Amino acid sequence: MKLTTERQDWGKVAVLMGGNSSERNISLESGRAVLQALIDEGVDSYGIDVNKHTMAQLQVEKFQRAFIALHGKGGEDGVIQGALDFAEIPYTGSGVLGSALAMDKLKSKQLWQGLQLPTADFLLLDETTNFPLVAQQLGLPLIVKPARQGSSVGIFRVDSIEDFEVAYSKAKVFDNLILAEQWLSGVEYTASILLGQPLPIIRLETPHKFYDFEAKYLANTTRYLCPCGLTSESERLLQDIALQAFNILGASGWGRVDFKCDKEGNPYLLEVNTVPGMTNHSLVPMAAKAAGITFNDLVLKILESSEKNY
Repeated sequence: MKLTTERQDWGKVAVLMGGNSSERNISLESGRAVLQALIDEGVDSYGIDVNKHTMAQLQVEKFQRAFIALHGKGGEDGVIQGALDFAEIPYTGSGVLGSALAMDKLKSKQLWQGLQLPTADFLLLDETTNFPLVAQQLGLPLIVKPARQGSSVGIFRVDSIEDFEVAYSKAKVFDNLILAEQWLSGVEYTASILLGQPLPIIRLETPHKFYDFEAKYLANTTRYLCPCGLTSESERLLQDIALQAFNILGASGWGRVDFKCDKEGNPYLLEVNTVPGMTNHSLVPMAAKAAGITFNDLVLKILESSEKNY
């Protein structure tokens, strides 16, 4: 796969990073890597640690477009996208609707179910939940996760009834909408999307119980396999499902679709990330590299998505 990148004058570019979400530190790391790549490629770009004054700053300093490197709430959920739309500043990645839907795992799963795309069984949890009954319906182990967080923040695997309510209470710290999801015991894969094209699939392997925050960003024991070991037919099937899942949510530009398989190897959709990480542990740059795309060219292709011409 080859994507050519035309050098052009993008004007004054703000790399939006940081913010105040639970993923702030990862966002700063992503943003700095993106900013350095843009500077290396001669783009007139500046890092902006986002706060309540950012929109005024963008307009006063006459920024002409924005590269969104914000992860989590405020940056990946349609909030900054709506503000940029109002200010008529072009930006990278998905618009308001695609960002908001992809950030909400409940809405994502409901849409996928309605269109018969595979996703793990789930139930909503609240203060009135009968936890033993939910465990009986979904089986143990199961996963408890906030519906509107990323980077595996606030996700817990529950192996016993005794742990279930504790996991719910811990997850509630991060969101007031909590899901219990069927545990899938098979392999985990991720499919990156760049300007309407799928990149090579990556297989994830970790000695942790699941691909949690530590496995994503801190551990040196996580393995990323690309080629992923699937047959070409099976890989194309995953890529096709990923594109469907991505497009159904109204996502655009670039992103990442995560899967996990059951013990028979059947894939189930987990979530779509519309502003994936761009750190040295991140998956989109790995997939791009496997497709022959350098990190700098990847950044420029993502910047191209601000034209909204894909």
